[in-house]
Amino acid sequence: MANYSLVKHTDMMAEVRDEAVDICMNAVEKFPKDLQKCTHFIKESMDKKFGSPWHCVAGKGFAFEVSHETKNILYVFVAGETGVLIWKC
Repeated sequence: MANYSLVKHTDMMAEVRDEAVDICMNAVEKFPKDLQKCTHFIKESMDKKFGSPWHCVAGKGFAFEVSHETKNILYVFVAGETGVLIWKC
């Protein structure tokens, strides 16, 4: 699996963004064929690291429109094809 990411949208501070991207990459690498486990891992990791409640959606194709706390949204593609959206509200 490729180990790169492409951030499509975020308003996170750089330090938080970098940690969140790492969490997303680790989850996709750990659960490449099980997006339910992948999103659970991301949500639990973000809740633990940055306080709850975080929300997570992952998949090969989706659109979104969500309300979120300022500086708490990340939309990233991991390994070129898996989109991950995380946000706190």
